[in-house]
Amino acid sequence: MKRFERLEQIRRMDPYDDAFEIYRLTAAYEFPWDLTRALELALYRTYAVPSIGRLLAETAELTDRPQKRYDDTSLLLDAVVEYGFDSDRGRTAVRRINQMHRAYDIGNDDMRYVLCTFVVMPKRWIDAYGWRRMSRHEIIASTVHYGTLGRRMGVKDIPETYEEFEDCVDAYEGAHFAWDEGARRVSDATLDLMASWYPRPLAPVLRTATLALLDEPLLKAFRYTPPGPAVRRLVRTAVRARGRVVRLLPPRRAPHHARQNREIKGYPDGYRLDELGTHPVPGIRGCPVRHVMDEPPSP
Repeated sequence: MKRFERLEQIRRMDPYDDAFEIYRLTAAYEFPWDLTRALELALYRTYAVPSIGRLLAETAELTDRPQKRYDDTSLLLDAVVEYGFDSDRGRTAVRRINQMHRAYDIGNDDMRYVLCTFVVMPKRWIDAYGWRRMSRHEIIASTVHYGTLGRRMGVKDIPETYEEFEDCVDAYEGAHFAWDEGARRVSDATLDLMASWYPRPLAPVLRTATLALLDEPLLKAFRYTPPGPAVRRLVRTAVRARGRVVRLLPPRRAPHHARQNREIKGYPDGYRLDELGTHPVPGIRGCPVRHVMDEPPSP
């Protein structure tokens, strides 16, 4: 297979009718590393919205058990990509996501914003650092995929086009990014988790490199001192260089899914999708009784 042969295959498909297959090809074959980094960034930046960051701090999942929370989120989201929405495993993953979210009093605006970041941040990351830019077919397929996920999660007023997803992200962040002490604790715990995946002496360097990839509004919301211009240029140039190297490599012949990522460390003996995630107890750290374990909405 030639380097751009899979892209040609994608362009022959219908971006709406074949959206799931296109997104699977994009995520598991064309950009598995980039999508992992981009979705990490998408979730991370949502902490800068105080209503989100504060709730995550109150539940303590990301401060006390960051590796488990990271693993569970990655595995549940990717199960839908690997097996499809209508498969037994896909339905189980969406059901667990719904059970967890419905245990807390989360507003629709916050839910929609988080969903929108899953569409917008991967495109922005791949266009900046990937071995090629995302095609229009892939962009449309991504909006269809996450629009479907959002509807199955009961999210209302979901955007229909990529441009609408992007407008939602930019407007929401402009209106809501702000300092919150709890959100900063969640952010610090996440940065520490990412550094823990590598040898300990590299932790300060990795933290600085991560901060160098963040934009100014995000750094300001968390009150981080921005790395100097030279450091930011160096880090971003290095990530772009990786993309140029990948462009010269032969295309991936086997799919790569989240469960194969080296960052997933919590389940060396395997896992069950229906046991992943949190199991909130009413009245414990921000879990209101009235929302516990509601049934998810029908697709």
